[in-house]
Amino acid sequence: MSRFQFTCPECGQEIEINDTMREAMLSHGCPVCGASVTSAAFAPEQSTN
Repeated sequence: MSRFQFTCPECGQEIEINDTMREAMLSHGCPVCGASVTSAAFAPEQSTN
């Protein structure tokens, strides 16, 4: 399962999420402030290997 770093464009909240959470947030917005988000708010998590 892919992991992403989410950064809210409105409130600046940063959280690590998975595919399922990403899809929910695209539909329902930021879980902190409720702002609408686009795919630009998600960056693939960088591997530290």
